[in-house]
Amino acid sequence: MENWWFLILEFAVAITLILMSSRQPFPGPSRRYGSVLLVIALLLLLGEVGGHRPTDVQAHLVVLLIYGAIGLVRGVHNMLISRDEVIVAPFAGVLFSVAATAMMADQWDSLTEFEEYAAFATIVVIGGCQTWLVFRGLLIGRLPMAWSKAGLVALQRGQVSGHHGAIECFENSWDLEEEHLNPMAWLALQRIHAFMGNSEEESHWKKRLAESGGEDAVAEEWVKAIEKALLGLDDVGQN
Repeated sequence: MENWWFLILEFAVAITLILMSSRQPFPGPSRRYGSVLLVIALLLLLGEVGGHRPTDVQAHLVVLLIYGAIGLVRGVHNMLISRDEVIVAPFAGVLFSVAATAMMADQWDSLTEFEEYAAFATIVVIGGCQTWLVFRGLLIGRLPMAWSKAGLVALQRGQVSGHHGAIECFENSWDLEEEHLNPMAWLALQRIHAFMGNSEEESHWKKRLAESGGEDAVAEEWVKAIEKALLGLDDVGQN
């Protein structure tokens, strides 16, 4: 019966990651992590229902521990360094925490008193770190810079509107705590709507830009990057 609980956890985390990936500026990392986990869960399920004997629970624990550790390393990098997405680390932490705690609990009867205290302290530390990952990633994990980068990438690809288009990405890139990034988004939106001939929207974002310091608050390199991407769209349209 224990195997089925681990299978439910694996499928739940994998499907959640895949579904939530569309809400990230760069959905690739979380979608790939969730997809690989889904494949692993399917293989373990086949071993459970189609094998001559059920998959040992230790197999689930080892897989969750290793795959969770890999996701933690990559996810923390994505969340704190590159700041491309914030959901891989918390969910990888769930896998790692469950596996590590279950392994220690399974060996509890054979531990000495000192080892029991050490194991308990380790579980507390793991729980505290996991709580921080959930709080930092899922509760306050806004990514204004990543949304701006995603918007520029979408603009360079010619994807202006629609889901994960440049307009949607730039509209998501504002942040109250990093207000110095807001003019980047407002300028990009003003330029895009001017290019598309949406005078009302252009006026709105031009006003927001002016309230945030105007074009002087935006790096010249960013202005050139936006205008170059729009010039590329214009060239494609003419051809």
